[in-house]
Amino acid sequence: MFEIRVLDNETIDKIAAGEVVERPVSIVKELVENSIDAGATIITIEIKEGGLKLIRVTDNGSGIDPSQIRNAFLPHATSKISSSEDLDKLYTLGFRGEALSSIAAVSRIELTTRVEGSLEGVHYQIEGGKEIICESAGAPVGTTFIVRDIFYNTLPRLKFLKSATTEGNLIADLCEHIALSMPHISFQFINNGATRFSTSGQGDLKEVIYRIYGKETAMNLRAIDKKDDDLKMSVTGYLGLPAINRANRASELFFINHRYIKSPLLSRAVEEGYIEYLMQHKFPFCILDISFDPAVVDVNVHPTKQEVRISNEKDVYDRIVEWISSTLSEKEMLDDVTSVSDDKGPDKAKPSSEKIRLPEMFEQTRINKASEQDADTPDADHAAVYENRKDSDIRFTIDFDNDPSDSGSGSPEPGAAVGEHVSSVMISPDVTSQMSMTAEEEFRELAKGEFSQTSFADDERVLSPDARRNYRIIGQVFKTYWLIEYNDTLMLMDQHAAHEKVNFERFMAHMTNKTEVPSQLVSPPDIFTASNREMQIIEENLVYFSELGFDLDKFGEHEIAIRAIPLDLFGNDPANLIGEIVSDLIDLKRGSTPDSIRTRIATMACKASVKGNNTMSVEEVETLLDEMLTLDNPYNCPHGRPTLITMSKTELDKRFHRIV
Repeated sequence: MFEIRVLDNETIDKIAAGEVVERPVSIVKELVENSIDAGATIITIEIKEGGLKLIRVTDNGSGIDPSQIRNAFLPHATSKISSSEDLDKLYTLGFRGEALSSIAAVSRIELTTRVEGSLEGVHYQIEGGKEIICESAGAPVGTTFIVRDIFYNTLPRLKFLKSATTEGNLIADLCEHIALSMPHISFQFINNGATRFSTSGQGDLKEVIYRIYGKETAMNLRAIDKKDDDLKMSVTGYLGLPAINRANRASELFFINHRYIKSPLLSRAVEEGYIEYLMQHKFPFCILDISFDPAVVDVNVHPTKQEVRISNEKDVYDRIVEWISSTLSEKEMLDDVTSVSDDKGPDKAKPSSEKIRLPEMFEQTRINKASEQDADTPDADHAAVYENRKDSDIRFTIDFDNDPSDSGSGSPEPGAAVGEHVSSVMISPDVTSQMSMTAEEEFRELAKGEFSQTSFADDERVLSPDARRNYRIIGQVFKTYWLIEYNDTLMLMDQHAAHEKVNFERFMAHMTNKTEVPSQLVSPPDIFTASNREMQIIEENLVYFSELGFDLDKFGEHEIAIRAIPLDLFGNDPANLIGEIVSDLIDLKRGSTPDSIRTRIATMACKASVKGNNTMSVEEVETLLDEMLTLDNPYNCPHGRPTLITMSKTELDKRFHRIV
């Protein structure tokens, strides 16, 4: 019989650490969230070798009172909550009280901190959960955490980590997500001595998007700002235009009360809102900050706090779909031939070797902000730490680069003067004056004009009855595309996508208004031979087929008689048409709503619209254009392909070098 033992504290700490500290990115997340909760407005994150060698997080927050430092490293010790009732009104990112004790259990930590009003700070070291040193030290207001040698005392955990590059990329992604969720905080991320990105902290989310994803992405955004008082919910952020679609969901970013989360529910809702704008297997770019009353959101689901439970999920889903769809349809949205390159990936910054290191992007803003908040310089007894500081040309960092442990010789000698590690970085005014255009200035210039998006103003809509009078149909090319001149714009219309859209909207109008879809009899009836699964699908959805103008009868064990099809689709092979629709319904998830089934049938039916490589007369195109003008969203076919794209006369003149 096995003896039941009570585990010792060291073993308990290591087990608990396994839940919180999975890899270096877990440590960065916890430390940065602590900085945010401490009210920091400037946060610098630095890592070396993917965080395996060094993680350093420096902030200008409130700091930790010397009397509270030891408590901070105790299990379940936190300043964020005091009772279970507080879990229903959480406004902080942290609350478990597990982070610091878990990190300290599996690494070597150095902490330097000072609170406002104190003449000196504290330097504290803890390794494997054991205190090494606690002494007074000079330091600016705020906190610097340095974490080294992660899992040094639990070596089996190291073998489960990826390469330094992979771990570093995970941390970079995390830092980008946090910066996007907190545009009012200035962030700087440094990887192996190279600054990956920095933000100004001016509160402009589009500036942060520009800094991380580049100009092309920032120019193709539409702002969203919606609120529902009944659901105690609001949504702000940006939706990417269809031109910057992605091949996966990696650029669907969601924040609930400024906390980055992963939510299949929200992803489905956003994609449903984009359904008329994106092709199949393409995904939107979006950054949404969703605010809820804390009482309706449970973030206490998993130690990573990236999973949440939301009350009234169905209502939230419906509202998100509605808001996404309405925001995208608010303004005219025509793709420009030259607006987006073929590469839909994020605009990544140039290699670090090509960047000017000082001053870094938006660094002057960070410097000025830091100098304003550090005006309360300590007295002369501690002036040595600040001796090189001058006006706004200084930014403090805690520099341990020369520490012996960085070269593999172990931790610093206990009691070593922390002042030896504190240095200030001067940025020469000469350097800043030589830079004619900083990234911050470039962003401001873009914000004045080029961020006007690839859409036309409401008073000059291209697809409107007023504009229609000025259309001049030039002709058809490749038996598929029609060239149409409008003022100083050349439009190219895909006849199949446009006709498909018109037919789809007709179907949907009949569904919405519950009116009968005109049908055409098929005589003699066409026979569709079906498998067992196909027969099941048809029988389950006969009512929806009937609503959309199809008349189907069972004609034997594996055969369906097609007696009528929608009038607009007459002339197509009925059996092939039913086969395509049924095949698509098989792929639809179980439990789909009647509306989604109807929409899917209508979408597939519209694939039978006029095809490319077919000749249309000018009169038919005139009629097609008139019908498109009656639609709420004539810009994309039901599968998300554009119906029209444009090219301005100015762009043509540039291509022919008539203007430079």
